[in-house]
Amino acid sequence: MASSMVRKTLKTLNPLALRNLTPISRQLSVAAAAGEPEHEPSSFTFSSEDPNHPKPSYRDDNVYIKGPQTKSSSSSSVTMPMSFMTGSIVGKRFYQKVTTREAEDGNGWSVMLDYRTLKTPSKRNLKCPTLALAKAIAAEWEYQQTDGIRPFTMPLMKLACTALERVPVTRPKVIEHLMKKFHQDLVFCRAPRDNDLTKDLRELQVEKFTPLIKWVESEFGFKPAVYTSFFGGKQEEGLVNSIEKLLKKTDDCELAAIDAIASAAHSLIIAIGLFRGRLNIEQAIELIRLEEDLQVDRWGLVEGGHDIDIADLRVQISSAVVFLGLSRKH
Repeated sequence: MASSMVRKTLKTLNPLALRNLTPISRQLSVAAAAGEPEHEPSSFTFSSEDPNHPKPSYRDDNVYIKGPQTKSSSSSSVTMPMSFMTGSIVGKRFYQKVTTREAEDGNGWSVMLDYRTLKTPSKRNLKCPTLALAKAIAAEWEYQQTDGIRPFTMPLMKLACTALERVPVTRPKVIEHLMKKFHQDLVFCRAPRDNDLTKDLRELQVEKFTPLIKWVESEFGFKPAVYTSFFGGKQEEGLVNSIEKLLKKTDDCELAAIDAIASAAHSLIIAIGLFRGRLNIEQAIELIRLEEDLQVDRWGLVEGGHDIDIADLRVQISSAVVFLGLSRKH
């Protein structure tokens, strides 16, 4: 099912542009160290305090819907199960209309599935910081088919859940994880110059990565070190401290987006470049897939392999950048 949906996406892409883009299959990962999920029974149930209301029960997946206590009540909600974050199908579509409204406390915007307020897997109201983000998530829910809700078609919803639930409780560990990988950043890596098999790749890396490295130096005041070792090289302490300081100043939505991009790109520098507006999506994907695209140019594109990887990376990077932009209030 996921493969067929990706293939539909591929048909809408320019085949010539695909050769300049690049994806690497990776899960969105702000779950640097989330706690154990609370166990929930595997049932899809409607419930209501009103005995006149029927109570059908379906054996799909654990989606919980609490009905109104009275006919005039509007305090009902929909809670998405923990399995929503794993990408599995979460049961049949149980709603007709998707809308947005201002949160009850006036702080943010909610997504409504009929009369039900959408909740996160830990049963917190899904409150978006902007109306634009709420409408975009509503569009993802509107897209769902009657035979099943497919989380893998809802990247903005997944990022919103990550920003609301995981980042606030794991923020220090998320930053620690990003900084631990910083010394092995893709942008700092160079292929050996004395090898005929990697000489062309090194020349391409120098050409494409050097402008970004010069930007880092001017932006943070420290010149990054480059290396040829797979184990990376130690970056100057001043640069490390500057990058870490930037991450600590981000809000939860920004950190969720940066972490998602860095995970897919194997590069915190590329993630920060997108965050600061130094790179656009196409430029970022080109840098991420530099080596893979060189191999494709030499040996050809494998259908059902390279093309799916390209589409997957495009979705991961694009959705994180869109989420970043929609979550900003100004």
